[in-house]
Amino acid sequence: MKIILTQDVEGVGKAGQILEVADGYGRNYLIPKGMAMAATSRSIAQVEHRKRIVADRIAKELKTAEAIKAKLESLSCKVAREAGEEDKLFGSVSARDIADALADEGVQIDHRQIQLKTPIRALGSYDVLVKLATDVVANVKVWVVAK
Repeated sequence: MKIILTQDVEGVGKAGQILEVADGYGRNYLIPKGMAMAATSRSIAQVEHRKRIVADRIAKELKTAEAIKAKLESLSCKVAREAGEEDKLFGSVSARDIADALADEGVQIDHRQIQLKTPIRALGSYDVLVKLATDVVANVKVWVVAK
């Protein structure tokens, strides 16, 4: 029996794959549980159409992410904080603070895209990674200065 998987099934395949399985396995388990549908010419055409739509959307998002990456790498942002002796900060600079500083520079990004292992706790310049898409990572220069 030919089926099209509608979701990832461990040991069988990934969503969107067209597979040949045993009749009983497909008819009694995969299809009733919603994990697969019968592979007819119409259902195959629908799946291919969905794949094209998803591929177009991903390509558009990747193009947008590349444009944002170019803009981010061309600028540097400053975050001003109160500092004590030996350039130690009172508090720290978090990903949310960096996102706010980038918004002031004209680039809106979500703070969850900023890859900070630990908050910044001293004055200085830091290279911070911003994950914009699966394969697109921008490197932003962040200056932490005293108020």
